[in-house]
Amino acid sequence: MKLVTAIIKPFKMDDVRAALSEIGVQGITVTEVKGFGRQRGHTELYRGAEYVVDFLPKAKLEIAVGDEQVEATIETIIQSANTGKIGDGKIFVSPLEQVIRIRTGETGEEAI
Repeated sequence: MKLVTAIIKPFKMDDVRAALSEIGVQGITVTEVKGFGRQRGHTELYRGAEYVVDFLPKAKLEIAVGDEQVEATIETIIQSANTGKIGDGKIFVSPLEQVIRIRTGETGEEAI
């Protein structure tokens, strides 16, 4: 089992969710976050004054999947979140040692 964590642009959230549903991903946790990457934010102009936006709004997706679904999940996120512009985001894949469904007590991939 793996935990796929993706940081994407917020306006791409619906596209990614729909695409993941099509390949059979059943659960996603989404958090609104702020951050920056290599660009260190950007500058904007407001009423003639320039100011720096250090942290840009992003959506953080956390998806627990079985080993056989990892590659499809990654490819789907890349295809549906890609705008071709700076700041499209990142995907992190971490091992997931154990999953337990609280209601039924199921463990492992059955709990996903």
